[in-house]
Amino acid sequence: MRLMKLLIVAFGCLLTAQQVQGAATVLDDRPRIAVMSAFAPEWQTLKAAVDQPKEHVVNGRRFVTGRLQGKEVVLFLSGISMVNAAMTTQQAIDHFNITTIVFSGIAGGVDPSLNIGDVVVSEQWGQYLESVFARETEGKFTPPGFIETPFSNFGMIFPKNTEVLRNGVKEPENRFWFPVDGKLLEIARKIADTVTLEVCADAGKCLARPPRIVVGGNGVSGQTFADNAKFREFTFDTFAAKVVDMESAATAHVAYSNGIPFIAFRSLSDLAGGGDGENEMGVFFALASSNSAKVVEAFLTALP
Repeated sequence: MRLMKLLIVAFGCLLTAQQVQGAATVLDDRPRIAVMSAFAPEWQTLKAAVDQPKEHVVNGRRFVTGRLQGKEVVLFLSGISMVNAAMTTQQAIDHFNITTIVFSGIAGGVDPSLNIGDVVVSEQWGQYLESVFARETEGKFTPPGFIETPFSNFGMIFPKNTEVLRNGVKEPENRFWFPVDGKLLEIARKIADTVTLEVCADAGKCLARPPRIVVGGNGVSGQTFADNAKFREFTFDTFAAKVVDMESAATAHVAYSNGIPFIAFRSLSDLAGGGDGENEMGVFFALASSNSAKVVEAFLTALP
């Protein structure tokens, strides 16, 4: 009997050791705000302003801890795409003590009332390319009857909800919208009139009017770089979206599942196919990135 008890204890210790070995290593346990950008040029301004930076590397991804606008932060690049954004967000949560997630980056404008250079702070984000590609029968696209498609379609593309699991919920829930934290959104509203945004790009091209900060409304994200006028119109009509990007909704999804407050600041570098001529991102990318960073710095300053 005693031998059996010893074997049970030893087996339990082995399991515990295996669990610890498989757990993520916490690289820094100080409570920090995660400040994310999609790709390198977007985070240069923010990274340069970090006090006492320290670099950590996880699977090749660099995470920089330090202080920004008086707040303890960890800066990192999500990488372009929904998969990269979800992966790096979870990496940050696993390896650092993340209290809040802030995304800073560029986006395509979908709402016709918005212009290049404007910074949008959406109140919720949806994954608009989570969808069914329906078969065509006699000139009509029809999705399978067993899949719910709550939105109108764009040809064969029928958007649908996403299955989500999180703490405190026994069964998966189906949802499309992932909310931004209400308290963070109110802080964004308060600083919206305090930031002066840039008007001219490095190429010497200036905006027709001063850009503004717009707080509220919907944002959507997907795996595609959108540069099509008809699809832009569909996105605005179907989701009442103001902006479209390739990362924010994925990060919002991960934040929601982990119960961490989230907010995203997206500055318009182009009109997602709504402008005249070639896509404008190549000209206004730097200006949009700088404007987003300015708003994020003001936001961090205003955080309690």
